[in-house]
Amino acid sequence: MIKSMTGYGKASDSTNLRNYEIQIKSVNHRYLDISVKMPKELSYLEEEIKKEISSKAKRGKIDVFVTFENNSLEGKDIKINSELARIYINELRNLAEQENISADIQVNDIARYPDVLKIQQSSENDEIIKSEILNVVKEATDGLIEMRQTEGIKISEDLLKRLNIIKQKVDEISKLSTGLIDEYVVKLKERIKQILKTQEIDERRLAEEVVIYADKCSIEEEVTRLDSHIQQFKTLLNSNEAIGKKLDFLTQEMNRETNTIGSKANNLEITNRVIDIKTEIENIREQVQNIE
Repeated sequence: MIKSMTGYGKASDSTNLRNYEIQIKSVNHRYLDISVKMPKELSYLEEEIKKEISSKAKRGKIDVFVTFENNSLEGKDIKINSELARIYINELRNLAEQENISADIQVNDIARYPDVLKIQQSSENDEIIKSEILNVVKEATDGLIEMRQTEGIKISEDLLKRLNIIKQKVDEISKLSTGLIDEYVVKLKERIKQILKTQEIDERRLAEEVVIYADKCSIEEEVTRLDSHIQQFKTLLNSNEAIGKKLDFLTQEMNRETNTIGSKANNLEITNRVIDIKTEIENIREQVQNIE
């Protein structure tokens, strides 16, 4: 079943005082474009997150928002940059001496300066966090795909309804076209009689004109191709693959065949049906832009 490119998924988890929340939003896009916004400490997982999502989504502009709060002491190692702390202390003392102010420097004060204290994660703990967060990403992605599938079902139903309308109009056009030649012969004979003011008509010359007209106004090939495109379109709607680009191509081909029919068929009733078909094709084209 087809999937829409619009959807939303969210998941969260709390494990050993580590809290995760993943939100995934997707909209239409020609290709697959995944953007991940996450804390700097988790940046090493960006490609893993993209890989997990791309295994299930093939097209769309997808934004991923990662919230992470780590209150666990597991795997944490606090390091003091003593050399940097000494530089801060010396510079502060020099400033105090120059400005003739007190140089009451406390350890707590120095610890607040950038990069004096660093909390390092062990590589083993990184793997634990990776496993936990990817489980949450998987759950959020499943929610996104489920919403895209639900939307895809609605789009598919609408497309089938419009395709059936087009098929009905094409069948009507096919029936109307069968009488165009006979109608043309009658009109041509009457026109010749009016112009030449005679009842005698050169049947050979008339036959030549009819053949030329029949060749120019024949829409049999266009109707056949249009029927084929409709059938291919319906078949693709049952596919589990990403078929948005294929449907877009078929929509363009259907529109091209319809335009050719409209330009060939010199008949008001056929023209009216061509207009109806083009209206439905335009609605289909808009819907197809949202299919993965």
